Amino acid sequence: MARIVSLGSALQDIYLIDRDDFVGSKVAGNSIFGELVIGTKVDIDRASYEVGGGGTNSAVSFARYGHEVIYMGSLSRDPAGEAVLACLDDENIDSSYVEFVRGGTGCSVILLDVKKGERTILTHRGAAGKFDGLNADDLELINPDWMYATSLRGDMYKLLEFFEKAHQLGIKVMFNPGECELEQLPKLIGLLSDVDVLLVNKREAAQIVPGVVLSELLARLANYCQTVIITDGAMGSIATNHEEVWRLGVYEQVRMRDATGAGDAFGAGFLAKYADGAKFVDALQFGAANAASVVQKYGAKAGILTNDAKLHPMVMQKIEDLL
Repeated sequence: MARIVSLGSALQDIYLIDRDDFVGSKVAGNSIFGELVIGTKVDIDRASYEVGGGGTNSAVSFARYGHEVIYMGSLSRDPAGEAVLACLDDENIDSSYVEFVRGGTGCSVILLDVKKGERTILTHRGAAGKFDGLNADDLELINPDWMYATSLRGDMYKLLEFFEKAHQLGIKVMFNPGECELEQLPKLIGLLSDVDVLLVNKREAAQIVPGVVLSELLARLANYCQTVIITDGAMGSIATNHEEVWRLGVYEQVRMRDATGAGDAFGAGFLAKYADGAKFVDALQFGAANAASVVQKYGAKAGILTNDAKLHPMVMQKIEDLL
């Protein structure tokens, strides 16, 4: 097993779940989520309080697989922060490098339509958007094998600080950037020289390099990183490590209850298996299976797989001569 740092956000997720009040409607050609009348009181079917955020979601995937995990992110000393710490403690994740800041722990309210699994997320980042206090020099004390980094809300200097320190120490880096990083494309591309594995979805890939189909996006992104994974929802994924190229379908056709955390589950599931010495294709399969399991549950963590999960075969094709 490996020692892995998970760097990213932590939030309290509040789910409001209903089967009719959040049904989408069309307004001026746009899909508007919910038919709620302003000024009214609406009874919903269910509420659920969960812990979310890309940093903690990935950390739980690593921990349930059996790795030694350290979470690095920001919280406030409030009830939501206590809920995050309790979750990390329950999963045996080291939280001693958490930075406590003012402003309240981040919170998301998720309006979820039971019938279609569609959702709208209202987010207050709070502490989850503040990373100034995190110190890359702590990586020397932690001495991990891998660092898995999710969005730091566009703090490119902090990402650069961590990536350069990881490169200096021989720590491998997997990176799943967010919208705020993609908005700073020249800086993002500059970071990729210190990234060993890049995970993006198709839309994000097309923001970084020109292209329409997955194969051309992959070929162009492979000029920046040794290993690249591009996901495309129900259309599956494509990936390369410069030795092999694999095109994957979805792991299985399932009823999607909640897509929250699916990308985190794929990326962290891949690395959980890969860091354990698995073959590239087997790690991709585990990532796809982890994502398929997560979307069948409410919340980003309930469906996360353990290392003894029994996987069935899935549609995978090895592509020759793409790169």
